[in-house]
Amino acid sequence: MNTSPTAPTSPDTVYRSPMALAGGVLTLLVVGGLSVDAFLHGSTRAVWTAVGVLLLVVPVVVAFTFRPAVLANEERLAVRNPLRMITLPWGQIAGFRSGLSHEVFTEDGRKFELWALPVSLRDRRKALRKAQTAERPGGRDRGRGAAPAGLGSPGAAGPGGVVDEPPRRGTDQIVGDLRERWERQVKVSTAQGEVTVRWAYELIAPVAAGLIVLIALQVTG
Repeated sequence: MNTSPTAPTSPDTVYRSPMALAGGVLTLLVVGGLSVDAFLHGSTRAVWTAVGVLLLVVPVVVAFTFRPAVLANEERLAVRNPLRMITLPWGQIAGFRSGLSHEVFTEDGRKFELWALPVSLRDRRKALRKAQTAERPGGRDRGRGAAPAGLGSPGAAGPGGVVDEPPRRGTDQIVGDLRERWERQVKVSTAQGEVTVRWAYELIAPVAAGLIVLIALQVTG
């Protein structure tokens, strides 16, 4: 059974990066302001250059700031990356791994990065210091030298997995929550199906058009 990410049968929990959204808004305001100035006061060539830049830059900004999201419901995990939408029924997921980025692995060995959940080494250090401080009065600092929660191989922390993990913060906590949901749902009959990948041609097409416009302006001098 394939579950469409646009019509889930149970409500989605949506995870996004507020910092990415803020950066996208700021970038679009700057690009928009420069383009308006070119349209109002520029030559014909400047106007066409602004058109090409808008076609090229706006989809890229949208792809890397507004678009990324992770959507989870009882049937599947949907990973919306800059140029792809990956739909993963829980039963097809083999595990999660968190290193310099958060990743999800499928049963057939494929790996997908969770772009919407950037890793914060600062949050990991805070979590580790908190664990060390909490355990120090007991005379045994189990947190010292421990790896941040979520690190491990694709199958790590599976059903019945790691016990006594240090506290998690930020996106490490989110991935921990996703892992727990996967552990609950991996064997459920409604959470089975095939992994599907759809490319974001609606963003790729205008970028290609913008490149064509800018190349044509360069060639014509």
